[in-house]
Order: sequence, then structure tokens, then C-alpha cells
Amino acid sequence: MKELLQAADFLRRTRRKLRQGEHSREPLHLLRIEWKKDLVECDWLMRAPDPWDADLPEHLARQNQTHQALKDALSLRDAIFDSFGAAANADLRMYRTDADQQLELVMTGSVSRSNEALQRVASVVMRARLCGFKFTLGSSGLESLRSISLSCT
Repeated sequence: MKELLQAADFLRRTRRKLRQGEHSREPLHLLRIEWKKDLVECDWLMRAPDPWDADLPEHLARQNQTHQALKDALSLRDAIFDSFGAAANADLRMYRTDADQQLELVMTGSVSRSNEALQRVASVVMRARLCGFKFTLGSSGLESLRSISLSCT
């Protein structure tokens, strides 16, 4: 029963804290959450750009979306370890939809609970990398790590 309460706490926490982001009013969509004793796996969909960013130069809009995605990844990590007391590690994956409504992987992370000192690192990019997230930043923001053949419905 305790496990169900922890999972419900995670979903409530995620819905409340990640309903809107700092750089996007679009909601965060969880695709999958799986808990195995000391490991949590979570997949989510990268937030769409904020509609108000449509008038910004494209590089600024992508910069906002990238910054939001990195903050979401760090916030999800925190929510997982706050909600699942027995979890020592988490495998996290962030996807986005491409023009054909296919999911493409843009970030992965094998993160652990033991990286608490990273909150003092000012750069959100460096904090995400030091936590264990893997991603590629290009001139247009986060680049695809690899495409997978799942259709988004």
C-alpha cells in the first residue's frame, strides 16, 4: 500500500509543480512511469514552445524551450527522489514529437539520489550534465539523440 501512496504522491507533485513551466505555459506530459524497488524509470514529452514565443526570433524561442526542458528534467529528478523514498537511481528519458508525429529521443539520464551538492551550480546546462543527463546542444537547441518508431497519439 505504501508503494501506491508514493506513486500517487509523485503524480500529484508532478501535476502541481510542473503544470506550467517558467518558459512555457504548456503542460508537461508523462508518457510512462515504472518503479522497481530502488529504480524508477520515467519517460515524458518535452513541452511545446509557448505560443507567446511565436513572435520571438527563432533562436530565442528555441533557447527558451531548451532551458525549460533542462529545468523540467531536473525538477522531475527531484520529484522522483522526493516521492520514492527507497529509490536510489532513476532512468529518465525525454522525447519530443517531430513533424511526422513520431517520438524522437532528445535526452536521457541515469541519475542518482547522491548529487545533492549540484544545487550550487549556477548553469542549468552544467547542473543537468553533472546529474547524469545526456543530451546534445546544437545551434537550434536540443538535438535528437536517435529516432524511435513510436507514433504519438
